[in-house]
Amino acid sequence: MRLTRIDLNSWLFHLGGYTILVDPWLVDPLVFYGQPWLFTAYHNTPIAFTPETLPPIDLILISQGVDDHCHRPTLERLDRSIPVVASPTAAKVVRQLGYQQVTAIAHWQDFSLGDTLKITAIPGAELQPGQVENGYLLRDATTNETLYYEPHLFPVNVPVEQLGQVDVAIAPVIGQVIPLLGQVIMGPLQAMRLVETLRPRVFIPTTLGDVRVEGILPKLIQTVGSVEEFRDRLLASGLPTQLRVPAPGETLELVAIAR
Repeated sequence: MRLTRIDLNSWLFHLGGYTILVDPWLVDPLVFYGQPWLFTAYHNTPIAFTPETLPPIDLILISQGVDDHCHRPTLERLDRSIPVVASPTAAKVVRQLGYQQVTAIAHWQDFSLGDTLKITAIPGAELQPGQVENGYLLRDATTNETLYYEPHLFPVNVPVEQLGQVDVAIAPVIGQVIPLLGQVIMGPLQAMRLVETLRPRVFIPTTLGDVRVEGILPKLIQTVGSVEEFRDRLLASGLPTQLRVPAPGETLELVAIAR
């Protein structure tokens, strides 16, 4: 398993002989709901990839239909023939952009890429009443390794027995709280609950980025915790989970370990 951090929510997953582009934001700006006055973000430093310099992509995987996961300007510059697997809300956006192979998967539905990779949609964040987006569990049939990806919140009632073993978990550790909406991204306490529940051998933070933000919404967001706080809590827990924090553009090579 190889994992390349791009920035913020964007990753390249290399599993089962395939390269998967996850929640890509590769071009500026990032505008929520087409309203720059509400929220606009820019990368402070050039990121490792542009749409034109990516390696060959076998699949685009999108967890949510909101702009920081389903970024229209980036998707408009990618090859529309690349297959896409997405949450139902994200699939609507991608189809509007003219992608030719779009599969929407609901919670606990599976998608197989060849004979070597299975992707299962896991209940993720509830962005508004009745709209629960996707996390994903990816299983590499060649190594039996599993990767859990959740960019917002770890569900309180997720049935762990349906997930099975988790080798690598990618999730936030710096929380965000928005007035009226409450906590929309998990912080150190929730990330520790994820680790205690899933017992991954490796935990990798996501939703980290060197970005500049403008608009009304950033002024209202309260930040909770830090990578350092999560590291201290993980060490104090005595759990064997290893914390890895790759730099933007860095690739982690994770060797399979038999359980």
